[in-house]
Amino acid sequence: MKMQHVARPVRFWTQPIFWRRIHKWVGLILGLQFVLWTVSGAVMALLDKDKVGGHSAAAPIEVSAPWPSNLVPAKSIGPVREISMRWLLDRPIYEAVRGGGDTAIIDARTGRALSISGPMAGDIARKAFHHDAPIVSTEWMAKSNLEARDHAGPMWRVNFADAENSSSYVSAVTGRPLVNRGDTWRTWDFVWMLHNMDYVNRSSFNHPLIIFVAFGTLWLAFTGFYLLFKSFRRREFRWLLGREKQG
Repeated sequence: MKMQHVARPVRFWTQPIFWRRIHKWVGLILGLQFVLWTVSGAVMALLDKDKVGGHSAAAPIEVSAPWPSNLVPAKSIGPVREISMRWLLDRPIYEAVRGGGDTAIIDARTGRALSISGPMAGDIARKAFHHDAPIVSTEWMAKSNLEARDHAGPMWRVNFADAENSSSYVSAVTGRPLVNRGDTWRTWDFVWMLHNMDYVNRSSFNHPLIIFVAFGTLWLAFTGFYLLFKSFRRREFRWLLGREKQG
């Protein structure tokens, strides 16, 4: 009595055609990101590095005038945790950090607390970042935006009518110049966002989306090798084994 051979059902997910379909769509999606990486990297390389360099802090404001002799004693401003002395434009000031961590600036001549006004922030930005163009507007900001994301606390944004549409940021607490941004930097920052795929903060390579894409690329490489191997037939290697039939 002959035994009948029962064919086992072939599962679709074990077939190369199943993996080809997934490989095709994953390759298309990741391929678009590869294009973005290439284009954004090229744009960043082509942009003028000196104009992009607005992401660095301003050089200290140099004051040639000597310190006046009629300053109030630092101890007269009350208990502080830290204190330093510097110039704010043409005015000598104390910058004091209170016990709770709050920072205040005090006029070193009068001992009175100072606040940074919009016009003062404009003068600070003009001098610190060497602007010659007129000021278009001055905006008070309770917290930083994407352009000034490396800095915290309230600040002034001073907008200038120059070729770069520059915006300078000045701390509303200490009066220190923070950073200057222009259109070239904004272009760089946009393509940087596309390059590192951080569409929220634009600052990190270590986030879930780019890690997912990295593993997706690794999966694409492995499945591509598997499909390449499955696309060959044994007879195509006869010539390599010296078994090709003579005609």
